[in-house]
Amino acid sequence: MSMAVGSKLHFQPGSWLEVMYDVIVGTITGVAHSVYLVSKWWYVNLIRPTLNLCGFRLQIDKVVKSRDGEKTLKVVAVGYGRTGTYSLTLALEELGFPTLHTQHMYEHESILGMWVNTIFLPSIQAKKRSMGRPDLQLITSYGYQATADLPMALYFEQVMEEFPDCKFILTTRENSEVWFKSWDTLTKTITQPTHIGGFAFDSVRQYSHYLRWLYSVVNKDDSYLTEPFPLPDQNKEAAIQSYEEHNRRVREVVPQDKLLEYNVKQGWEPLCNFLELAECPSTPFPKTNSARSVQVQVISGQIFPIMGALIVLFYCFSLVFKYMTGMTVAEWSNWKSKELMLYLRRVMLISDSHHQPCAHKVRKET
Repeated sequence: MSMAVGSKLHFQPGSWLEVMYDVIVGTITGVAHSVYLVSKWWYVNLIRPTLNLCGFRLQIDKVVKSRDGEKTLKVVAVGYGRTGTYSLTLALEELGFPTLHTQHMYEHESILGMWVNTIFLPSIQAKKRSMGRPDLQLITSYGYQATADLPMALYFEQVMEEFPDCKFILTTRENSEVWFKSWDTLTKTITQPTHIGGFAFDSVRQYSHYLRWLYSVVNKDDSYLTEPFPLPDQNKEAAIQSYEEHNRRVREVVPQDKLLEYNVKQGWEPLCNFLELAECPSTPFPKTNSARSVQVQVISGQIFPIMGALIVLFYCFSLVFKYMTGMTVAEWSNWKSKELMLYLRRVMLISDSHHQPCAHKVRKET
């Protein structure tokens, strides 16, 4: 499940075609996420346990395969969220680097659980944000050679210690104001739906822990760890300061020959040159996950399960209804509609009969 769908299509910024593209891709992606979560719930809680009882041993998390089979981190995108990290993820995948983006971390229970139990929950329980030390080897054990987005972007110094040959890509926006506008839109869009979805799906509930921790780190405010949902809005001044300090720290710490400061609008060439690739794709650079598309994703991701649940409930109701009445809901509705028409016709006839004598009396007097 990926937003790679249509990522190679490009339209004039602000055009109605771009709007339609964002709506269509956002809808498809939102529905795909919902289908995945529902199907995984059935798989984890019913199908897999049943097959295990029958002697079959099935894994929950998927394992990806790289071209060279090496299990090490080769590329880490260290830019904050909303700097083109998903477009970069699709590009790195196309270049042959299996890439784990935070948006798909729920596909790996062990990796998401590692972050929650090692980093997020300890901070929430202590009511004080802390960075901890994630198990990066666990990520590579599933075949990933690259990562993108927060929280991994914050751990570039640990990556340098454990994977000295790793290269880093600092994705940025035109300026801090542009970044914050996109970041603020994202946080307002996903916070409450994530909280609500957590009542049904464990992986979504774990994401709500992540959001608490992330907002406390980005805004440098521990109150996000304990505030009830919906969480407070982002602190613009603090968030921008965090964004700029992070970028400055990356530039200071990462050696220049291992760092590419990059805007996804620059396309393939700087990326391919930095990664020392002999061949560079001639296809358009992936472009996806716009703020509008994310908003549509969230809406469609909520509506689809509700519609699905209503359809299932109606189907069950119709079975019970037919068993008790001997008629389908459609047959009963048709029968009742005919009764209603007959009743209305009788009412109209009675009303006419009451008016006719009066009209006859008036004509007689004249």
